[in-house]
Amino acid sequence: MPKRNLIRVVRSPEGVSIDLTGKTAGRGAYLHDKKSCWESALKGALNHALKIELTEQDRDVLIHFMESLPVDVMNEA
Repeated sequence: MPKRNLIRVVRSPEGVSIDLTGKTAGRGAYLHDKKSCWESALKGALNHALKIELTEQDRDVLIHFMESLPVDVMNEA
């Protein structure tokens, strides 16, 4: 899947954020736009990919964004 179809999460000195442009400086990780992918990432994959331990504030930012994503119909069945 091309990067332009994925959502980039970036770690910067200010914390973790969503990078919709794909150009924010910092260590990044790419996720699909499916809630199931984000749920998996929040269980530990992002910690590994970004080489950090997500703070509660980081998790809140990511969960808030995840809640705006479409439901993954295949995983809801």
